[in-house]
Amino acid sequence: MGNSYAGQLRNARFEEVLHNSIEASLRSNTVVPRPVFSQLYLDTEHPLAQENEDGDDEDGSESNSPPIPYQLKPPPEGCCTADGFCQAGRDVRLSSLALDPLDVPPGFTLVGVKSPSLPETMLVCAVDRRFLPDERGHNALLGETETKTACFQWNCMGCGEKGFCYFTEFSNHINLKLSTQPKKQNHLKYHLYRNNQGVLVKGAPICWRGQAESHVEPIGLPQIADITHSLTNGTPAVPSSQPLLNQSGPGRPTVTGPHANAGPPKKRHKGWSPESPANTLPENVVKSPPSSSAISVLSLSSETAAVLITSQGSSTPLSPPGLSVTVPDQLLQTCSLQPVIFKGHGVLPQLTGSVSEVLVSSLLQTCYMSSQTLPRVYQHYGPSPIQPLSAEMQILLTVYYLVQLGPDQVPLIEDLEQIFMRSWRESHLSEIRQYQQPQTPHLSLPPHSQQPVTPGQLPWLAQLAASSCGEGVVVLGEQMGSLAQGLQQTFRRLMEGQLKNTNYVVIIVTGPGQETQSCVVVTGKHQCRALGESMFSPSEGLKEINHQLSTGVAQELINYCNSLGQDGDLDSLLDSATVDSNEPSHLSKYSIEWHEVRPIQLAVARKLLSHVCAIADSSTQNLDLGSFDRVSFLILVPPSEVTFHQTVLHLWTSGVLQELGGLDQECVSQQEAERYVVRMDQSAQARIDTLIQEAHSNSYTLYILVHDHAHWDISSASYSSSDTGLGLVDQLLNSRQVSDTQNILILHVTSFPFVLQTQYTRISPYNEIHWPSAFSNDVDLYHERMRYFGVSELLESTRAGSTLPLMRYDSSFESMASALEERFPKLHSAVIRTTVLIQHYCVALMAASGRISGSHDLDKHTSLETLETVQSLLTAAQQCPAHHGHMVLLRIPSLSLAAWAHRRLSRVRRQLGLEENFEIILGNPSQPLHIGQTFTEQIKTWLKILDDDWVPRTYLELDALPCILILSGAEPLGESLPRSLKYCDLRVISCSYLQRTTIEQELGLAAYLVKAESRPPDNPSAGSDLLGSDAEKLSSTDNEEEEGQENDSGTLEPIIQTLHPQPLPPVHSGRQHSKSTSSGSLSPQASSPYRSCSWARGVIRPPSVLLPRALYDIITASDSSGLSRCTSFLPHMSVAWASSFRPLLSKMMTCTEQSLYYRQWTVPRACHMDSSNCTEGRGDNFHPRRLLLSGPPQVGKTGAYLHFLGILSRMLIRLMEVDIYDEEDINCSEYTGVQYHHPNTPWPNPDIMRTMPFDYTIHDPKYDDISIVYCPGYKPSAEGNLVQQEDVYLRRRTSRIKLSKYAAYNTYHHCEQCHQYLGINPRYQVYESTLHAFTFTHLLLGEEIQLYFIIPKSKEQYFSFSQSGGQLESMRLPLTSDRSPDCIKSPIFTPTTGRHEHGLFNLYHAMEGASHLHILVVKEYEMAVYKKYWPNHIMLVLPTVFNGAGIGAAHFLIKELSYHNLELERSRQLEGGGQPGEVWPFIILADDSCVMWNTVDLDARNGPAEHAVSLKRVLQHMEACPDLTHYGLCGIRKWSSCGLAGQGEPFSRGHLHDFLLLNVDRSQNIQYDQNRFTCHDVDFTLRIHSAGLLICRFNNFSVMKKQIAIGGYRTFIIKTKMTDVPTSVGPSQYICAPDSKHLFLATPAQLLLEKYLRHTSHKLFPLSIKNYTHPVLSVDCYLNLGPEVTVCFVSSRPHSINISTTGLLFSGLLLCFTDSFVTPGFLKKFTFLKGATLCVISADRSSLRQTVGRLELEEEWRFRLSDEFQTANAKEDRPLVFLTGKHI
Repeated sequence: MGNSYAGQLRNARFEEVLHNSIEASLRSNTVVPRPVFSQLYLDTEHPLAQENEDGDDEDGSESNSPPIPYQLKPPPEGCCTADGFCQAGRDVRLSSLALDPLDVPPGFTLVGVKSPSLPETMLVCAVDRRFLPDERGHNALLGETETKTACFQWNCMGCGEKGFCYFTEFSNHINLKLSTQPKKQNHLKYHLYRNNQGVLVKGAPICWRGQAESHVEPIGLPQIADITHSLTNGTPAVPSSQPLLNQSGPGRPTVTGPHANAGPPKKRHKGWSPESPANTLPENVVKSPPSSSAISVLSLSSETAAVLITSQGSSTPLSPPGLSVTVPDQLLQTCSLQPVIFKGHGVLPQLTGSVSEVLVSSLLQTCYMSSQTLPRVYQHYGPSPIQPLSAEMQILLTVYYLVQLGPDQVPLIEDLEQIFMRSWRESHLSEIRQYQQPQTPHLSLPPHSQQPVTPGQLPWLAQLAASSCGEGVVVLGEQMGSLAQGLQQTFRRLMEGQLKNTNYVVIIVTGPGQETQSCVVVTGKHQCRALGESMFSPSEGLKEINHQLSTGVAQELINYCNSLGQDGDLDSLLDSATVDSNEPSHLSKYSIEWHEVRPIQLAVARKLLSHVCAIADSSTQNLDLGSFDRVSFLILVPPSEVTFHQTVLHLWTSGVLQELGGLDQECVSQQEAERYVVRMDQSAQARIDTLIQEAHSNSYTLYILVHDHAHWDISSASYSSSDTGLGLVDQLLNSRQVSDTQNILILHVTSFPFVLQTQYTRISPYNEIHWPSAFSNDVDLYHERMRYFGVSELLESTRAGSTLPLMRYDSSFESMASALEERFPKLHSAVIRTTVLIQHYCVALMAASGRISGSHDLDKHTSLETLETVQSLLTAAQQCPAHHGHMVLLRIPSLSLAAWAHRRLSRVRRQLGLEENFEIILGNPSQPLHIGQTFTEQIKTWLKILDDDWVPRTYLELDALPCILILSGAEPLGESLPRSLKYCDLRVISCSYLQRTTIEQELGLAAYLVKAESRPPDNPSAGSDLLGSDAEKLSSTDNEEEEGQENDSGTLEPIIQTLHPQPLPPVHSGRQHSKSTSSGSLSPQASSPYRSCSWARGVIRPPSVLLPRALYDIITASDSSGLSRCTSFLPHMSVAWASSFRPLLSKMMTCTEQSLYYRQWTVPRACHMDSSNCTEGRGDNFHPRRLLLSGPPQVGKTGAYLHFLGILSRMLIRLMEVDIYDEEDINCSEYTGVQYHHPNTPWPNPDIMRTMPFDYTIHDPKYDDISIVYCPGYKPSAEGNLVQQEDVYLRRRTSRIKLSKYAAYNTYHHCEQCHQYLGINPRYQVYESTLHAFTFTHLLLGEEIQLYFIIPKSKEQYFSFSQSGGQLESMRLPLTSDRSPDCIKSPIFTPTTGRHEHGLFNLYHAMEGASHLHILVVKEYEMAVYKKYWPNHIMLVLPTVFNGAGIGAAHFLIKELSYHNLELERSRQLEGGGQPGEVWPFIILADDSCVMWNTVDLDARNGPAEHAVSLKRVLQHMEACPDLTHYGLCGIRKWSSCGLAGQGEPFSRGHLHDFLLLNVDRSQNIQYDQNRFTCHDVDFTLRIHSAGLLICRFNNFSVMKKQIAIGGYRTFIIKTKMTDVPTSVGPSQYICAPDSKHLFLATPAQLLLEKYLRHTSHKLFPLSIKNYTHPVLSVDCYLNLGPEVTVCFVSSRPHSINISTTGLLFSGLLLCFTDSFVTPGFLKKFTFLKGATLCVISADRSSLRQTVGRLELEEEWRFRLSDEFQTANAKEDRPLVFLTGKHI
């Protein structure tokens, strides 16, 4: 096949070009070699742009000759020949078929065919996908051209014809009308796919051979920056289960590569393998762009020379599976290193021989695999042009990365992973953008040319990369037929010493027809040690250290370090030390600053409470706060003695135990507090089991499990052995017993929440509470006096540049440690570094003490950093009169090394005679704190502790004590450090385990709280800018700034965090005060002796931190977003990255966004406790009662959650309490002393009741602003009732009363007992209800009334229905003779509006579960919302015309409906053969705010006392009254805390309110006024009494009314007709002159009239103001004329009962809707004052005139035209009119 090509390789130039490139690379300052292969083509004059855009120049063309004419076969006769249609006449254009459903057979795919006659669109066909090439132009089953004999598979998508085997036939069928021979490469152009909208659109081009390379953009290798870390840091991502995409052959996944030419040579050259294209890396890949920074961590030293061993891939086949490699004997002894082999591509051969002297790691291999697994997002729509990195590109990038590492740097796997991702993203930038914008598929760009790095090119490119770093990186490829051969050669060179200056050997095996194989052998001594130690787990590393110390292997090192060369031996010099005897100085006292809970802690505690309430308020009903009456808790802490006692101390001094238990402070000891704190060791099992048992037996107690330091033990119980002590949290807290218990809530508290934020986390993101961060700059909102100084502030100090940074490394120490690491290769680096560090401290102590002759010569045997630390330690205590000093923290993770260091330093201190100057403390987590007696007495004197047996148990109590604290343990366990900490020496912590949690918790030891007004003296700028720094924002996991007190809050101030700012009295233990966590400080008095106290001056300065050099470089380096590199590390060893294709953390991320980031991109490993929390078919499996509180180390989280426990307890008590109206009766008169009934009389006697006078006076306090009803025997007080604002219920006096077990509840109460009552079944489905119409006629309304009942299926037994159509006939009523102990006979009607959530309609507990009929009376427009909240309640829906009516209308309809129903039931009873008079005639009218009921116990010891009683008992007692039918209306007293003051009578006659038992039979002729909005019950009671019916109030019962400020019939809004919005309209505008132009109001006329009369009575009835002896005569109705006016009610009905008015002069007359009973003769019975006011109210002007004429009012009253008024309503709203006049 003669191929034409753009350029031809010249052998003559190849060696010259390669030589020049290598030489230029060696001389260049850049870190990557210059390009070579771009120079290997001669003819590059033809630019790519000249190629046809659609790839018409097929690589199937063998020359540039003109196309051959093609003769079309004539179409069959009669068929369709139109363009865009097939011969069957069906449309096959994409524009026509885009929305049609197409039937695509299995194995086929839709493609777009380009038609010369229709350039604007494409034709659609289905093709067997096996015959299409992949994205690189490979794998098509046919060749590059097609002849008549070539088979194919085509289907027409127009007519559906199938089985076309040749493109020629198919092109004729779809009428392509070609002038040249049909070739599928010319016309099959694009894949087709459906977008998000389901539209068929053009997708990726079909990559026919030669066309894939026609559109290329140069893509550069991403610049590699900030490479300073260890390859072992970072655990690689968990490989996805997705298969690798776009693999075009064995071991050759393609990659989008850059181009340097028009494509591979189309005529093959003998120097190239047949499958190897000539394109390779462009210049901007091979050569890094120049950087503006002169100093780069990527720059390499030029001390090394080049060693290149590369070649083309050999044709030697892969090593057989049985081939092995022998590790030479004495490899470690000979080379002083243990090589590390990183698996790459291919199978590593088996190692034999001294295999223990070689380490093998799969980290690199896992990184390769993860980087080749594309995210699913790029596989959604059709064939994807996006491909993963090829193996060759991965190897090449690995070489580039290793080349750029410094000689002392260790490779970091996450850096390499980011390089892979950056290269992949930049090479697919346009495709990624296309997939990010699926809504515009028509704008999809053509794919980049896929130019892979081929196996043939790889060794040359690797050679060029390695040429710039000399011997640092060696590439083995020459004559390497297998990895085994390369490894064998590497071992041989190691043994021969040829790789002394080589850090890495890269072995590459390539060959025709075989997969590319590779591995990396680490041969640098420093790198091998670091990588080797990191391959062990932390526990294995500690075991190795213990073994080396116990077997004496480290003794040689110790002896070597003891030798000081010419200055002698360390022990000998100590023996010659001169010891002075020092008298102890006088110990002065200092004062304690007392502080309450800080504002920021209070804010966090309230956040916690808010989240708990959110759980309770959710529809899931996982927490019913209303059912709990108390709080209990248990705090789980890591197994550290110091942390345990520290938490106990916080708890003891916080006041929480006193608040939860109601105990006095002096009654609670620290031993009592220890019951609430548990170490997470084997003893925790019994404590948790006890708590579970208590939770099951005390369902009304809410138990809080506080898991403090929650990141410590996240191990899975199934993967942890019992001897490790890990896995307990999973075993206990994640057990079904705990998770399924409804009254246990778990609170995880941690400084590092990301270990719990994985894809399988148990904690909902909505249940996370983050400590407020300074990043948001709202610190001032909390008025904090303390500012947090954490990790970000330490980092900021390193960037200040002008002063000594607070965080630094010790170069002298690092140099000595490195030298000894080379000298002792078999010893663990921790042993070496600890030995060197302790030697430095010993020498520094000798030099600083001045007790060694010639001590000035000792300075060279220690470092300046160590010497400064020791000098500060000694001089601070010597200069202060009180011996205040500093703490120096030595962090030594190994327990055995820490114990050795403690013994060594103690011996040196003793020999130098410094035992009284400072203490040396060994901090072992499993052992209690041990302090010398001298220093204990010193602390007791400072803290004024009187107890002789007291000893310090926490580090916080060591504040101001000069000491060296050797803190051991694999990791800190939440121990808080005092504010006297000045130096935090972390020089010997491990640099092998570089996870974010590991690094940040070590740095967290230096976290500090400083006063807000102070600034660290070393860095004046470390103020608000520091606190707002981004690194802290990330480490603190939060999005607003605050600080608080907590178990890891390091401060010396009094840990007392009581709820009161004043100090507590001395306790029995003899301790006069306690310490506060982080809110204050021990502050010396401002007397002159303390000016010399360096500790007093240093408490405002954060501690200095000394780090290992490697760790310092990692922490201070920043990534591309400006964050510290450590923030992008893996969060924890127990989690893994979900994908390599993850973004980096952003500097602007809030803590919530960080949480979502980790939840998306991390997965738990099998050893993680959350790995089992994956439910099939669900994306989440959150525990509903689990919270997470996160905050930076030592900021005050303990104080916050302890305060949360307190306010939660108060809230539960508050939830169990309600605001009850508690008011004394008004208008009370003196007790007459007449006793009508004996106090113990259970029921009233009707005969006696008739002899009792009726009390006309209103005593209900809610009516203190209405007119007094005139009663002859009553004399009002001189003050009278004050006129108060209108919203009476908002300003009335209330009391907090705890709910009894018989209370009524609103919709927020949903205990298990109420579920069936409320209509909640186990599946939370609403009960079915039916709507029934009920019609009856009433004379007053003049028309039929149609009401609707909503009746749940469960309540249908209370109604009778017709047998034929199921129509509602009546509501069933019991008989008077029925007796049932568990049933209430009277139906309960509750009118309500606007209180669907807050109305107290849940009467289950009030009725003690007894059967009762409860009907809610609602307005039509509120029917749906009431039905939603109360699905199992019967509802009576008022007619539409009553939507704007008041409470009078509701009561009117209830009463009239009840009487009508009574008649129906009597008829039904008569039909059944019973007596109609036996039907129960009573109903209950109850307010929707009645919450509890009480009864009077007359037999109490201290006199009558009230106690709670159920509504059932109240109603059953009243219904059991023998003569109950004699009464027209009964009621009970309203509760008051004054009790029965003035109430000696068990029964009385007077006004009744709120809770009524109404006899609808006897009160048949007395109706409620349907028009009334206010005082309707006063009006009804007066008319009931005047009709001669008995009214009885049961005074031994009382009802409590809850204050509900929402809804109700008293809530009315005055709106104008124009705006229909609330408007400030005065009472004078409620009326106007008839026919006048006035602002009309959209308010019922009756309401306007009532409000006008109430507010303007001083104008209408001027003679009546404060004139009780001359009241206003009101006939047949009571209207409120204001509190200054007295109303005398009289009834015009015959035989009515009225008061005697003989001799009474009235100051006014009120006639409202008078009927025929009011006659002129009736009015002439009454006498009026001259000038008395008349007010006549009628429905309209006509009836008003008729009333005036009929009553002959003009004879005694004078009227004026201007005295006629109407309410301010429009005519269609039927305004009321009234006329006023004066008495003549």
